[in-house]
Amino acid sequence: MKKLFRLPLLALALASVSLASTSCSKDASDSLAVQAHDQNTMMSIMHDMMKMMDAMPKTQDPDQDYSMMMVMHHKGAIDMSQEELKNGKDTQMRDLATRIIAAQQAEIARFNTFLAGHKVEAPLVPAFNTRQQMAMDKMMRANDLRVITGNTDRDFAQLMQDHHQSAIETSQAILDLGRHAETKALGQQIIDSQMMEIKEMQEWLLKNKGY
Repeated sequence: MKKLFRLPLLALALASVSLASTSCSKDASDSLAVQAHDQNTMMSIMHDMMKMMDAMPKTQDPDQDYSMMMVMHHKGAIDMSQEELKNGKDTQMRDLATRIIAAQQAEIARFNTFLAGHKVEAPLVPAFNTRQQMAMDKMMRANDLRVITGNTDRDFAQLMQDHHQSAIETSQAILDLGRHAETKALGQQIIDSQMMEIKEMQEWLLKNKGY
């Protein structure tokens, strides 16, 4: 009688564990839908930006190359922010996108003004381009490791962090290796503002990550 009594209890316990496991699995899948990277609009923007930057002729003048590269890099951020405004729903992320567009359009204007009055200078500094390429490669690896959901607000907050981090690292390179006050001032401005924006996106994701 004891054996007959214990077996149903054991079966009941195993069934309960199985149901709990199924429930948890279902909840997890419901809260995190995954989208293929090649189907995601923001990832496409990132890849298109990288193609343009990779095709940019390098002069080995750090101030020249930094300015040219950041114009393209900023255009990528603006395109991503416009996609957020088009399809995003979260008020905070839409506000951030609006601020990014305004700030980076103003910085593009300053970079273009610098480029219009600047000529490539010697000695050449290939170390800048090495650091810049490392930052961009790191950005794309980080992007490729992100779990993309197709939720515009969430994808924007994730991918823009990596985009900003590459700008920060490249801007630090211009502070170390650049020769002009204007590019250094822009570099410091980008570091300061984008570090704060990364913090804002991280805090938003912790509250709204959906899993």
